[in-house]
Amino acid sequence: MDRLQAMEVFVRVAEAGSFTAVADHLNVARSAITRQIAGLEAHLGTKLLARSTRRLSLTSSGAAYLEKCREILAMVEAAEGDLAGEKRAPRGPIRISVPMSFGIRHLVPLISDFITTYPEVTVDLEFTDQRVNLIEGGLDFTVRISQQIDPTLVIRRLSTSELTVVAAPAYLDRHGRPQHPDELLGHHCLSYTLAPSSGWSFRIDGEYRTVPVKGRLQMNNGDALLEAAIRGLGITNQPTFISAQAVQAGLLEEVLADYSTTELQIYAVFPGSRYVPHRVRVLVDYLAERLGPTPYWTRAVPRVSA
Repeated sequence: MDRLQAMEVFVRVAEAGSFTAVADHLNVARSAITRQIAGLEAHLGTKLLARSTRRLSLTSSGAAYLEKCREILAMVEAAEGDLAGEKRAPRGPIRISVPMSFGIRHLVPLISDFITTYPEVTVDLEFTDQRVNLIEGGLDFTVRISQQIDPTLVIRRLSTSELTVVAAPAYLDRHGRPQHPDELLGHHCLSYTLAPSSGWSFRIDGEYRTVPVKGRLQMNNGDALLEAAIRGLGITNQPTFISAQAVQAGLLEEVLADYSTTELQIYAVFPGSRYVPHRVRVLVDYLAERLGPTPYWTRAVPRVSA
């Protein structure tokens, strides 16, 4: 039995949760896949997969072995890539987790262009605003947007985004335009429930201060909050990658522009110290280049004083 081939089959089965799906993908009989897994388990002297009538799941030994297999296969690919001078086109699967709004608005177009340029690459894209475990999820990397990032993480900076406080002109005509962050307590504020703080941060008198806000509507998605603001339901604090287009179109108006808000950093986060495959590095480099340190959504809308 080819050990590396068996490892690759095991990884595919573990990630797909199905012998049949892997057999169909490889265009072989299901029995060939089950024989390879059975032979691997016999060689290791332990069960890697728990089989039931409905699904496959990893045993504790299988979960540990899966991570090791991924590392070994990545190292083999790295060695081959180094020998080839990494001049070959990237190929193979990439699994990514991305934030919902940023992913749909900005990453899907870029990744679509990428896989058009590199037809031997396949991308499995998962959308979620929740933090994910990269290793348990079998992810090559995740995109995170945060004011601060854990210094122990292995990261690559992709871009940046400012937070802007915006509201519909009709709302501001009815309720007035706040001139100081403390005046937000007198307004209907539309808040993002996954934010690390219930208040909004502004630079006031030379230092950042969190200002309390209140409102009748909270949501866990920035585009939903944007829509509510456009409909005149209140003021919201949104990244420019969400709000810039609506401001440029006149649907929303920026307020409190004289008070700096927190800058958000956009990162690719990798699973531990594992070697990053060539195909993943090419994609991350591509995203960093296309997004850039001064992203297009920032360049599109100049800041206007209140």
